[in-house]
Amino acid sequence: MMQTIELLSPARDAQTGIEAILHGADAVYIGGPAYGARAAADNSIEDIRRLCTTAHIYGAKVYVAMNTILMDSELPYAEQMVYALWQAGVDALIVQDLAFLSMHLPPIALHASTQMDNRDADKVAMLHQLGFEQVVLARELTLEQISRIHRQTPVALEAFVHGALCVSYSGRCHASQCAFGRSANRGQCAQFCRLAFDLTDIQNNVVMSQRHLLSLRDMNRSAHLEAMMDAGVSSFKIEGRLKPTDYVKNVTAYYRQKIDTIIARRPQDFQRASYGRSTYTFTPDLHKSFNRGFTDYFLLGDRQPMHNFSTPKATGEEVGTILATRRPSTNLRLDLLSGVTLNAGDGLCFIDESGKLQGFRVNRADTGSVSTAKPLHVHQNARLFRNLDYAFTHNLEKPSATRSLLIDLKLEETPTGYILSVTDEKGCRAEVEWGSEKQAAVSPQQANQTRILQKLGDTPFAARDCQICLHSEQFIPASVLTAQRRKVCELLLAQAEGPQQRSLEWPRVVGTEPQEASAQVATPKAEAPKRIDERLYAYNIANQAAQDICRKLGALAPTRAYECQPDDKIPLMTCKYCLRHALGACLKTERGRQLPATLYLRPANGQRYRLSFDCARCEMQVWRS
Repeated sequence: MMQTIELLSPARDAQTGIEAILHGADAVYIGGPAYGARAAADNSIEDIRRLCTTAHIYGAKVYVAMNTILMDSELPYAEQMVYALWQAGVDALIVQDLAFLSMHLPPIALHASTQMDNRDADKVAMLHQLGFEQVVLARELTLEQISRIHRQTPVALEAFVHGALCVSYSGRCHASQCAFGRSANRGQCAQFCRLAFDLTDIQNNVVMSQRHLLSLRDMNRSAHLEAMMDAGVSSFKIEGRLKPTDYVKNVTAYYRQKIDTIIARRPQDFQRASYGRSTYTFTPDLHKSFNRGFTDYFLLGDRQPMHNFSTPKATGEEVGTILATRRPSTNLRLDLLSGVTLNAGDGLCFIDESGKLQGFRVNRADTGSVSTAKPLHVHQNARLFRNLDYAFTHNLEKPSATRSLLIDLKLEETPTGYILSVTDEKGCRAEVEWGSEKQAAVSPQQANQTRILQKLGDTPFAARDCQICLHSEQFIPASVLTAQRRKVCELLLAQAEGPQQRSLEWPRVVGTEPQEASAQVATPKAEAPKRIDERLYAYNIANQAAQDICRKLGALAPTRAYECQPDDKIPLMTCKYCLRHALGACLKTERGRQLPATLYLRPANGQRYRLSFDCARCEMQVWRS
């Protein structure tokens, strides 16, 4: 069966979303006016309407993230917001709170956020049964686990392929709420995991001092896209709703090219989810955008190095070595890697002798050396990284991509004049007809008529085919052909953009049941296994509607979310990442027995957090001690 493949890009605002579409995204996800898991990335309804208009030209979709947990008082406003988003053209909502299932919503698709901790086939099957049409899988899953889920449920599977990593299972992190009163499940994560910690034993003796022990590298699964497709992933998600536009442009373009290469080689198995082809003024390169180093993060089932103890900041691409200096200097001699060229304005960095990141900007670059504004002291043969390529980034600040929708044009003769029709690659069609007195041409006209009709530079269209179907050579003034071409393109564009106001009688894009029926959908079939996990605040229930749904699903006494009812008896984080393993001190090894059995993390404020290790599950937990 042919599988439709979607490249899903982030957008902090409408303009970034439009650039993502132009650079090849099949869909974008963006925050609405409220209730998104990135509170700093909210957008107005009108801005989202503008993004939808551009996206729908190419058959691309717009998803709005409303993936925070909701309080009872917020439910009416959230419901009203969904109607406004639907009428603005939004194709789906990404949600965490089960309360959406009991709201009276327009027929808009619901996607289950990764914040719902979607790690096993039973959970994903339950979400599908409840009416979710796409499920965002937990980042920690292996290819085999993804494949197993795909075999057991027909729901569309979305998986992250690139960007920043949360060290805890998504939706299961309460550290920011505990430490700073800022809930990750309410869109206000304070990034507890990026802090520097002392690692101490039970007597408060320091084992490691001020290292970023929970800070992970960034995900990069670009080498495994085809394997993920074969495992059943249909939507490939780039993380980054707070990332700048140049990041989104570069990363989107890179993954677009990689996915297109696979589809071109296997057209019988895969097809694109949208239309149009993007061309770029730059060569996409993942190493030139913000990154903390890369990891494929458990995808292959192994525990490759995935941490970066030195810094939570971007290190970027390695460019060479700084040769030894005897004293602080503003001029550094370099041994650059082959093919590397540095420029004034580049941002460079290195890890100093204490293991901390040091960065500087290049004032002047010469062959084999750079000069800096302030004197630097560098240890011998320090590895040098570039975390800002000034020329590359400067190029991305300008228009850097165009996306063209292919159209076929046909000029035909009628008894009283002419008709010009256009059909795009989505199948949309428009035509204009005009009356005109026929005038025989004294010279061949077809080449010139074709040239005029194919002149589409001020539109999103590009001519794939142009047929001149006249009975004989006839003269049509260039001004007339130009005017009719513009008119028919405007008609086609209006069709491609879609209506600005959407009727509630429209069928859902995916699925058949309107959300008004979700109260009945929320009760599982009798033969369905019990899938509710009542432990660990796993469903983050913050309102009565979500609590009622959990009871219908079999939870006898669903617990309230940590934000409503803090409890030191549950972990602040549950992680597949294990600090002992990262230190080479797994409890199953001899070295692991040499490290203190009980370990604590102590940030600068002195509060200690106890670590526990579940070797049977191969998980680590962080507790408030």
